[in-house]
Amino acid sequence: MKDRVYVETTIVSYLAARLSRDLIVAAHQQLTEEWWQQRRPSFDLFTSQIVVREAAAGDRDMAQRRLDLLAEIPLLAINETALDLAKQLMRRGMIPARATEDATHIAIATIHGMHYLLTWNCKHIANARMQKAVAEICRAAGYEPPTICTPEELMGE
Repeated sequence: MKDRVYVETTIVSYLAARLSRDLIVAAHQQLTEEWWQQRRPSFDLFTSQIVVREAAAGDRDMAQRRLDLLAEIPLLAINETALDLAKQLMRRGMIPARATEDATHIAIATIHGMHYLLTWNCKHIANARMQKAVAEICRAAGYEPPTICTPEELMGE
């Protein structure tokens, strides 16, 4: 059985975007492309309707490219349990109220038993300062949180 990965919006955004002139962003885009081509087959990918909605926003052509990348990835349910866990993450101050979707990504991945949450959002999701407290909140609610990481961290060998 393959490990399960929740694909967050930034992953398909980096894959679909034109190569950035910012060296760090360009490196992240390259790492994401390498992960997608080389490592993706080793995992079962999942996403959510939130990712689909976020990916559909903006420039129509770019949105279509993002949606095409998501087309074959199964959607995880956004249910009351996930929404309640997201509220707990925000209520405890781990995720700011303005980042509701970010808390919901974590909650969806957690309640559905994902092994990994793959993202380049290092402000509110893959943030080392928040991860310990986020994990404690998830465990207190009875769930084992996924490992939150970037494609670089999930490259493997």
